[in-house]
Amino acid sequence: CGRGPGDSRGGRTDMALRCAASLAAGRQPRGPRREGTVRWSSAAKASAVKINEKASREKILTLESMNPQVKAVEYAVRGPIVLKAGEIEKELRKGIKKPFTEVIKANIGDAHAMGQRPITFLRQVVALCTYPNLLDSPSFPEDAKKRARRILQGCGGNSLGSYTASQGINCIREDVASYIERRDGGVPADPDNIYLTTGASDGISAILKILISGGGKSRTGVMIPIPQYPLYSAAISELDAIQVNYYLDEENCWALNVNELRRALNEAKAYCNPKVLCIINPGNPTGQVQSRKCIEDVIHFAWEEKLFLLADEVYQDNVYSEGCQFHSFKKILYEMGPEYYNNVELASFHSTSKGYMGECGYRGGYMEVINLHPEIKGQLVKLLSVRLCPPVSGQAAMDIVVNPPVPGEESYAQFIKEKESVLNNLAKKAKLTEDMFNKIPGVHCNPLQGAMYAFPRIFLPSKAIEEAKAHKMAPDMFYCMKLLEETGICVVPGSGFGQREGTYHFRMTILPPVEKLKILLEKVKDFHIKFLEKYA
Repeated sequence: CGRGPGDSRGGRTDMALRCAASLAAGRQPRGPRREGTVRWSSAAKASAVKINEKASREKILTLESMNPQVKAVEYAVRGPIVLKAGEIEKELRKGIKKPFTEVIKANIGDAHAMGQRPITFLRQVVALCTYPNLLDSPSFPEDAKKRARRILQGCGGNSLGSYTASQGINCIREDVASYIERRDGGVPADPDNIYLTTGASDGISAILKILISGGGKSRTGVMIPIPQYPLYSAAISELDAIQVNYYLDEENCWALNVNELRRALNEAKAYCNPKVLCIINPGNPTGQVQSRKCIEDVIHFAWEEKLFLLADEVYQDNVYSEGCQFHSFKKILYEMGPEYYNNVELASFHSTSKGYMGECGYRGGYMEVINLHPEIKGQLVKLLSVRLCPPVSGQAAMDIVVNPPVPGEESYAQFIKEKESVLNNLAKKAKLTEDMFNKIPGVHCNPLQGAMYAFPRIFLPSKAIEEAKAHKMAPDMFYCMKLLEETGICVVPGSGFGQREGTYHFRMTILPPVEKLKILLEKVKDFHIKFLEKYA
């Protein structure tokens, strides 16, 4: 590479680096032109190659040097099968022929992605908060404007774009506390115990962070249901805690049995310090709704064994089966008397993502934490302050979940119509899914009492299990991958949620529109029958 007049030694080095970059990119470097050609000296070429070799030094961050706890994290809901579904979608867009025309992503509880319409009132209030000029528009109802003004008054500069207190906007926390009191028939709730969060997941992760300590046999053990929502196992891996599995009773509609809790606890004491008990009610992925008696037994067990209770109640609006009713752990704890209510430490979680709202993208949520040590309360606020505050639009959306229109307000009729339509539709789809699965030979599905998923058990032939092992795959992963490749239906294998040894399942959302859900279930039926024939 030539050099111009006045080039210094540093200038020559810069020129050599530019030459190296040009070589790496497959371009001829620029230099003095003689008769329309670029001349290279052999010394310049050697220098460029040498510098380029030095430039590609070893990476600081590799699989070997990265945080091993992060590497251990697995999240099946967005795991390998979803990546494969994305690849197939790209192939379809390129015109590559498949036995289907679209990928149906039934792997995740994303209501709006599946076609559910937003609740008008919630979107109106968030729109007004986002663009306050709309407050002068006659197109928006006064009850929506009233809520938007109140939320904006709680924001710095009356703007949704400002940071809020780490615990969340005060007036929204007050609304959450009022909602809890109404829901629980007058059980008192203190806004100071309410923490607004980035979805329920953020709150669960924060509480686990502050709970986990110790090393060796004193390392914190976290008891989780199997099957479980993979957030729990992922958070436990990331925090290097000890996962303690207790199994739900599939033969008894996925019931929680205290004897099983005791077995798991006693076995875990040999290798860790179990001090956290996680409950998901209604269940994900299993859809069971816990009875009052069951919750009382769990609370007594936690009190007796000095366990910190985490109650994941994000599906509290999603109860479908006759005879089933949602009972909050907070309410039952209060009704069991002061010995329990003043002593059992409990964190409860809710979210905008599920229920009838399905507003996953806003990432709105809250947790209520009771009986927390005063000094720990300060530590929790400190931990939450590191992430500054939850998304403020998500806080606004959460406010509408806990402070919806009431009888006598302008928007009430439309709101209640939309809410009931969503929930009635989900109940219809839950029953349809259960019935259709139970008509397929080699499939058994427990009643879908609540939540948004079916978790059917599939009975796989030994030949299919052997072939799965030959492909180094879990048998239900092998099954689900074949289902995806042959039908375009994406579901999550039960092995991603945990299951008893020798049993196989998959989780499928019931969110698609009824007609599309019927087609999906027919396709699963046809595939399963062919699968059994092939591997019989």
